[in-house]
Amino acid sequence: MALVLGIDSSTQSTKALLVDADSGHVIEERRGAHPDSTEVDPRVWSAVMDDVIGPLLPRADAVAVGGQQHGMVALDAQGAPVRDALLWNDTRSAGAADDIVSELGGPAAAVRATGSVHVASITSTKLRWVRDNEPENASRIARVVLPHDWLNHHLDAAGGWFTDRGDASGTGYFSPEKDGWDERLAVQALGHDFARPTIAHRPNAVVGETSTGAVIAPGTGDNMAAALGLGLAEGDMSVSVGTSGVAAMRADSVARDETGAVNGFADATGRWLPLACTLNASRILDFGCMMLGVDYDQLSELALRSVPGARGAVFVPYLDGERAPNRPTATGTLHGLTRQHRREDIARAVVEGLLCSLADAVSFVEAAAGRSADRLLLIGGGSKSAAVRELAPMVFGLPIHVPATAEYVALGAARQAAWALSGAQEPPVWQGPALALMEADHAPEVLEHYRKVRG
Repeated sequence: MALVLGIDSSTQSTKALLVDADSGHVIEERRGAHPDSTEVDPRVWSAVMDDVIGPLLPRADAVAVGGQQHGMVALDAQGAPVRDALLWNDTRSAGAADDIVSELGGPAAAVRATGSVHVASITSTKLRWVRDNEPENASRIARVVLPHDWLNHHLDAAGGWFTDRGDASGTGYFSPEKDGWDERLAVQALGHDFARPTIAHRPNAVVGETSTGAVIAPGTGDNMAAALGLGLAEGDMSVSVGTSGVAAMRADSVARDETGAVNGFADATGRWLPLACTLNASRILDFGCMMLGVDYDQLSELALRSVPGARGAVFVPYLDGERAPNRPTATGTLHGLTRQHRREDIARAVVEGLLCSLADAVSFVEAAAGRSADRLLLIGGGSKSAAVRELAPMVFGLPIHVPATAEYVALGAARQAAWALSGAQEPPVWQGPALALMEADHAPEVLEHYRKVRG
């Protein structure tokens, strides 16, 4: 039995799955925590990964990494980090993003050049911030990679640098027209050119080999890996409630959204993955629990005791600023409170605020893709919340399919590793996840009121 190893290196942790390459059955799972920060020494990720995969890698015939997108890993000429990596959710480069968009000629020109309107999450904006605020560090930067690229290099016995179209498309210096790097955009961001990983244009390519003899697949960004792990089909929209909230839909051509809400990313199969990402998702539930002094189950129980619309209370959950819509300096706000409100209404407002924010993301992707989703699949740690599952169809106005809980990023990475191992034209066909169907009466006034309040 051939075994493959799928690794998910996310903002919060590393997860690894050892998987049967033929069936997709998970044999063993391990995980380790990351620091809770928006800037991290990338050597921490490789140390955590080594610990997590230590007992698993010698058993694997192939391996792939799905990593958090956008993180700026800036290296000197010797390959050492110049500074801590700036992660996707670090918003200090919001002004730099505006500057780059302006220099390119506005949002439409930015979309033509990169597939996306630059926001603070995009790698090139972080490079511009370093150029403007840390010129000595900027002058030392000789190579820039993404978190999953850094881990690929660490895994490869030969020390190669390689990436894939999916993760590369989130840097701000990948050109959809060229389907590859654009040196001009790289130089514009940092002020001088720098080495970039080789892009594997075949998603089933073998790009390296570990010291244990496992072949290394290109890997990809976490959102692309999740789509591959889910087996996202035409017309499916995945809605992930993780650290970030992500709505994504597979497409055959790059999406071009001049509002900046939707990124025209590539996927991990040679196609495209229009995607809207919110900065705030499962941590909204964390915040609600903290404010009310309850655990997650109790937050759900409270929320479900209230009524649609939370008796007029509206929570706009931009606790860490926001990316979709692009409001990097925004804060969370609770509107419409009166003496009639009780704890259950506040809990309900928190959950509805999360879902309304995700509904915005879904509508942005549908507009960019030029079609409505046929099916919504709710995934991510936050989807375990009973209130999130039960209230989602009320807010979205569609039945919600909730796949069985699984580590879909790591599973997608494992599927890519199995694909590279086989050399087949298409990824292996694994049995899809079991789906729970959630239905509820649509309450359109909830989203309408939310949108009036958030403006």
